[in-house]
Amino acid sequence: MSELAATHQYVLCVSNKGNDLSVIKGKLYRVLPAEPNDRDHDLRVVDETGEDYLYDKSWFVPVTLSAAAIEKYEAA
Repeated sequence: MSELAATHQYVLCVSNKGNDLSVIKGKLYRVLPAEPNDRDHDLRVVDETGEDYLYDKSWFVPVTLSAAAIEKYEAA
């Protein structure tokens, strides 16, 4: 499992390299645990489709949210 995914459930998109419809720069995304065959440089992110896909880890920075913020984000 990716160290980033293991320690942070949410990330902020800082790059999308031509995938501007899948992930949006400046937007918060939920991270799911890596699956056995996922590459180390990828992150499993729930994107704009509502599904989880692999994206380059360098496109995101980890974000620590308060419990209240997580509750509101998950409810949205």
